[in-house]
Amino acid sequence: MSRYYNMNGQPITLEEWSDLFAAERRVDNDVRGDVTVSTVYLGLNHNWGDGPPLIFETMIFGGDHGETQWRYSTREEAEEGHRRACALAFGETA
Repeated sequence: MSRYYNMNGQPITLEEWSDLFAAERRVDNDVRGDVTVSTVYLGLNHNWGDGPPLIFETMIFGGDHGETQWRYSTREEAEEGHRRACALAFGETA
């Protein structure tokens, strides 16, 4: 299993990952007061067990849910996860 993946979940080389990582990481970012919800492309597989590669991450910084994080295999999952994290962090309906 590869360690590096493009945004479509296809295995790539370290050099290709380095270029993508430098160019385009942010999927979404919302800030309200002292709370930030950030969703980014990692490209490095954070699934150390069985299953699809986890190459996107959403994290909440600040507030009651600070340091809460989720990881995803696809950009679509990451975008939906970002919306849910915003609902949680900012007390809204997803």
